[in-house]
Amino acid sequence: MLNLDTHILVAALAGELTVKERSLISKESLAVSDIVLWELAKLVQLKRLVLDMDSVAFRRSLRYLTIIPITVQIARQSTKLDFASDPADELIAATSIVERIPLLTRDRKILKSRLVPLAK
Repeated sequence: MLNLDTHILVAALAGELTVKERSLISKESLAVSDIVLWELAKLVQLKRLVLDMDSVAFRRSLRYLTIIPITVQIARQSTKLDFASDPADELIAATSIVERIPLLTRDRKILKSRLVPLAK
């Protein structure tokens, strides 16, 4: 299983993954932290992303994802990371740590982490 951060999910929905990202995603089941859904909604609200979250196509794409809820363990782990970022990115990274699921991300801060299991 792979945990996708928000930008990777957006790239996947837009067909804009790199060859390596596409290869990794094609071999694994996929998950996202539930905060990713909130980030998508905020990006749409701020007009930084055009996405109809009510569309049948979008809802169908969610069927391929395991949505991982934020637990107390994840919330606590998000305060013990070896990097500082926005709260959503910290929760996404903490989800990978707690659930032991490699994270697929392009985020430079997270990629430097020694704690977060990263997709390779």
